[in-house]
Amino acid sequence: MENNTTPSSKTTQAFFVQSVIAFGVALIGLVWAILFLPLDPWARAFLGMTGLFLVSSTFTLAKVVRDNQETQTVYNRIDQARIDRLLAEHDPFKQVA
Repeated sequence: MENNTTPSSKTTQAFFVQSVIAFGVALIGLVWAILFLPLDPWARAFLGMTGLFLVSSTFTLAKVVRDNQETQTVYNRIDQARIDRLLAEHDPFKQVA
């Protein structure tokens, strides 16, 4: 049985940079659209507030998903450690008294 105690691989630097650039382009596009739409100031403020809420809730959702994944990984590693210990302590030739 293979004992894989190393955590899963992290994202590469290129993927991180791509994600940051994509987020920046999307955010700039949203701000650009809000600024240059032919709207009243109250409608512009509403869209700005909605965009800000969308960005902040996206970060919160990403954090919750990441935390849930990390918790699940910890549970899996604890379960695997218990199984490994039970298998190491098990002696099939031991006489039961």
